[in-house]
Amino acid sequence: MPSLKKQFSINIPVDKPIEIGRRDDNFVGKRRLIPIGGGVSSGDGFDGVVLPGGVDSQVIHPDGKADISARYALKFNDGTSVYIQNDGIRTVPEEDVKTVLDGGYVDPSHYYFSTVPCFEVYDKSREWMTKKIWVCIGIRKPDTVIIDYYTVEL
Repeated sequence: MPSLKKQFSINIPVDKPIEIGRRDDNFVGKRRLIPIGGGVSSGDGFDGVVLPGGVDSQVIHPDGKADISARYALKFNDGTSVYIQNDGIRTVPEEDVKTVLDGGYVDPSHYYFSTVPCFEVYDKSREWMTKKIWVCIGIRKPDTVIIDYYTVEL
């Protein structure tokens, strides 16, 4: 039976979103780009930093569902680095849709926030990361996003 093994977490301060799509656009939703200016990575063999220059691109649909596509890089304390493309969704119950559309805080126990990362690695010691399936669970706080990274173990 498959299981999940937590490998590491990242903690990223939330920057001000750049709003692109119209809020009343019921066809596509509200497009937002959120700059990733840095952060911290922690875990056994994963301690390091989130490098500045990434972006979290989201489409917030009228029902509150967010399609998430983030791209960023990590540099670990051992000198190795990885590039991550992390795609997924965040959904909220109907009673929290207005809060999400207004950019407000919703208790993490009220929503589903999960992504699937793909890694580009530049060192043989990190190659194993490209040979497993990974899933992430996210928590959005008022000023921070926390993402926990898990491997699927068979």
